[in-house]
Amino acid sequence: MDESRIEICVQGRVQGVGFRYWARSKAAQLGLTGSATNLPDGRVSIVAQGPRDQCQQLLDALRGAEPPGAVTRIQQNWTDPQQAAAGFDVG
Repeated sequence: MDESRIEICVQGRVQGVGFRYWARSKAAQLGLTGSATNLPDGRVSIVAQGPRDQCQQLLDALRGAEPPGAVTRIQQNWTDPQQAAAGFDVG
């Protein structure tokens, strides 16, 4: 499999609604490692690493109707994989 890393910044009503925990659950289902972190400006930063197809599935899910809250904008940046920690952290 092609190992990839994606950095995603999600804007909308995504804090205080369980969004990061939903992202962690979805990432775990897809076998991804990474993190989801609230940003001071109200956005959520998600970094995910694993097979490119699974990273794309996470991105597609973020754009769908599943996530709690209301996503209004997603910015993404595909990067080279890095040494990944085990699991998916919520910060």
